[in-house]
Amino acid sequence: MFLLYRRLPSFARTTTTLLCKSMEPAISTATSSFGGGSSRLSALAQQLRRYKPPPSSSFDDAEEMQTDQETAGKVVSQVGFQESIAPVSKDPERFKPKRAAVLICIFEGDDGDLRVILTKRSSKLSTHSGEVSLPGGKAEEDDKDDGMTATREAEEEIGLDPSLVAVVTSLEPFLSKHLLRVIPVIGILRDKTKFNPTPNPGEVEDVFDAPLEMFLKDENRRSEEREWMGEKYLIHYFDYRTGDKDYMIWGLTAGILIRAASVTYERPPAFIEQCPKFKYPKMVEKHTCMP
Repeated sequence: MFLLYRRLPSFARTTTTLLCKSMEPAISTATSSFGGGSSRLSALAQQLRRYKPPPSSSFDDAEEMQTDQETAGKVVSQVGFQESIAPVSKDPERFKPKRAAVLICIFEGDDGDLRVILTKRSSKLSTHSGEVSLPGGKAEEDDKDDGMTATREAEEEIGLDPSLVAVVTSLEPFLSKHLLRVIPVIGILRDKTKFNPTPNPGEVEDVFDAPLEMFLKDENRRSEEREWMGEKYLIHYFDYRTGDKDYMIWGLTAGILIRAASVTYERPPAFIEQCPKFKYPKMVEKHTCMP
């Protein structure tokens, strides 16, 4: 699974950050209406609609851009691309990650807790096989916004009808080590009884749900310190058991869910996230979180 960082500064600038900042991704007004559901879900929808990611900043420093151009190629090779096939140093404007979106679908459980829908990827997939993820995928040309990308992919992967989901907001973008900009879209499932999971066997092996608040607690959590580009950071792992099945939620998915839980419950996690100081090409955009 992808690794996660927070708030990417430009290549020539190093910053220590506590929270992930970003541009505000597009959300369809057509999918933002909320009707039905419990009073708690209605209140949550209103709360989340008020959430606004900080706007992105622009950079006009010529010296900084020159540094970006000179060193971007080396960074790309360090994050997973072969330097020989990444023409970044010759044309930095081409160093723009593809866009994707994932759906953080929240619903109210039988005990009144807030829960989120997760999937276990098919073991037949060539990348991240058997790992836990949020439904979602790459944007297509016909997608008018991130909300459409996330709900379309969720329908394709697990049979979740987009009409059942009220898209209320989206979070800061996260950037995978493969330079895919992932937009977490928060949606509320108004009536869970109308959703009968039908996983696409080519993509999804299992569909399950977990308590969202779990990603703020220090229970059943462990972390591993790693180092990348001279900076140390933590990767968080959450062990979750439901019925007779055990799941491990980590990397990109865990990082997004920690952020989503913090925004939903309006409080920070009970553990230290330890985000690194980081150098990265500004073409990726300053306020993008990096796994």
